[in-house]
Amino acid sequence: QAAIRRWVAGAFPRNGGGTVDYDAPVGDPGLFDPDGATWRIHADFPGMLAGGLAALMLQTLHPLALAGVWDHSNFREDLLGRLRRTTTFVGGTTYAPHASAQALIERVRHIHDRVRGTTEDGRPYDANDPALLTWVHVTEAYSFLQGYRKYSHIDLPGGAADRYFDECRRVAEALGARDVPRSEAEVDAYFRAVRPTLAYTERTRTVLDILAQVRLPVPVASLSRDVFLHAGAALLPEWAVRMLRRTPAQRARARMAAHALWSMAPVFRLALTEGIAAHACRRVGRDPRELHRW
Repeated sequence: QAAIRRWVAGAFPRNGGGTVDYDAPVGDPGLFDPDGATWRIHADFPGMLAGGLAALMLQTLHPLALAGVWDHSNFREDLLGRLRRTTTFVGGTTYAPHASAQALIERVRHIHDRVRGTTEDGRPYDANDPALLTWVHVTEAYSFLQGYRKYSHIDLPGGAADRYFDECRRVAEALGARDVPRSEAEVDAYFRAVRPTLAYTERTRTVLDILAQVRLPVPVASLSRDVFLHAGAALLPEWAVRMLRRTPAQRARARMAAHALWSMAPVFRLALTEGIAAHACRRVGRDPRELHRW
């Protein structure tokens, strides 16, 4: 357990180099209800990490969203850094006090102001485009929820998925997203509507190749260095598995990795008792163990 704590602290620093204080001001719940679905789902580290990787894979299928990453980020040299920044943003907007969470949103809005250009085929893109913001949000929220379902060892109560989508859309809307799905049925309908605009391109293949080469440091010597990546692939919807041209061998590795991560997930929970979610719970007078009960 000590090895897991050291690994998480090193691989995903609490503040990502920032100065967010998760202990004060006392009583400030931030953007979300501490008794809601978002605090519980985002507290599951294995599901969130695997879900973040699944979301990256899904996002490679949107040519406009991918163009912004291609033209304005250093993903070729630091794809893991992009995952860390996403983790910091999601954790901060979930658990930080209200002012700090709003500051994180404003910082991302400011970054988006500079991300615009044209795709290879001449179509304009803008990171502030409400449709692109909705796409990024839905792929992440969907993947985090699937990660929770697959790896948390906790049964999701009826209606909890709809509560989650309805809650977490407020961050996307604060960034400028519009018509954000607020239920599981609306997410399914959204994916059906957007699929004709998605494509597997040469850029998709390139980013996936780079992602496949990322080797997260692991807390246990016997654990494969790419287990989280393949466990993330296990969360993809079947239509995305086909579009991403996942081979039978890759599908088999995803199943094996999913089993390995599911087996290890309880150890992560026992080890990670002092993360930002626990600090946020104490800030609002909650027992952190309540995050693992519905």
